[in-house]
Amino acid sequence: MAQRHNVDQRPLCPRQDLTPCQGVCPVGRFSAVELQTITYEAGDDGVAVVTLNRPERHNAFDAAMCDELSGLWRSLRGDDSVRCVVLTAAGDAAFCTGLDRDAIATDEGDWDFSPFTYEDPGNQLGPKSNGLWTPVVAAVNGMACGGAFYLLGEVEFIIAAEHATFFDPHVTYGMPAVFEPIVMASRMPFGEIMRLSLLGNHERLSARRAYEVGLVSEVVAGDELLDTARWAAAAIASQPPAAVQTTVRSLWAAQELSRQQALGMGNALLHMGVDRASMAEGQASFTSGRRITPKLR
Repeated sequence: MAQRHNVDQRPLCPRQDLTPCQGVCPVGRFSAVELQTITYEAGDDGVAVVTLNRPERHNAFDAAMCDELSGLWRSLRGDDSVRCVVLTAAGDAAFCTGLDRDAIATDEGDWDFSPFTYEDPGNQLGPKSNGLWTPVVAAVNGMACGGAFYLLGEVEFIIAAEHATFFDPHVTYGMPAVFEPIVMASRMPFGEIMRLSLLGNHERLSARRAYEVGLVSEVVAGDELLDTARWAAAAIASQPPAAVQTTVRSLWAAQELSRQQALGMGNALLHMGVDRASMAEGQASFTSGRRITPKLR
C-alpha cells in the first residue's frame, strides 16, 4: 500500500553537514514542515512516485521546489527500500513549464551578471545533479518546456501521454537557450534539438514525433500514463539493485565519456556492481524455473 511521507518519517538528510535548505528541505532535521511543492509516495514494491505539485502554475518550479527536489533526491541515495522512482506531475495540462518567473527574481533590468558567479536555479532539480543513481522514469503529462528539461535530461527514460508536447520558449522571449538544450542534446538528434531550440513558441514537438526521434520511449493514452510508468518502475525494482544502479552508471558514463574512456572504467564498474547478494538473488531466480512473460512494446 503506497503511503505519503511527511518529513518526520524520513531519515536524516545526507546534507546534514551543509547549510540547511532554507526551511523547506523535505527529508532532514532542518525542517518539520510537510512538502509544499511536490508529493512523495513509496510503495511496498520498491517504487516511489514523486509528483510535481503546482498545477495552478503549470508545475513551474520556484525556490521551494528546487530545495525540495534536491533534498529528496539526496535522501533517496541512502534509502535502500526505494529501487526505482517515477517522476510525474499533477494535472494533465503540464508536466513542467520551467522557471516560475513570478516566484524567482530574474533581475531582468540588469543582465550584467558575472559568468563566474551566476548560480542557475535549475542546477538543483535533476536526480543526477544530486548524486542519485537509483533509476528514475519520467511520466510526462501535458506541456514540458524550458526548465523542464533539467529534469527530463537526467532521467533514465521518458514515457509520454498522447497529449504531451515539448518546446523551448527562450528565444521567443529574447533569451538564449543554453543550459536546457545542452542537457537534452544527448537525448535527441542534433537537428531536432536545434529546431526545437530555435523555433521557440512557434512549434511544439508532439508526443508522437518525440517518440519518432527517440526522446520518448513510449506513448500511451493519458489515463494509462501513470500505470504504464509504474509497471516499468516495478519491473526495474524487482531486480537486484546493485546490478541495476551499476548499469545506470555505466550507460551514463558511456554517454558522457569517449568510448575508450568508458570501456576503461568497465572493470571498476563491473566490480562495483557484482556482489554476492545480487548474484545469489539472480541465480535463485534462474534455477527456480519461473520465467517472466515479457511485455511486447
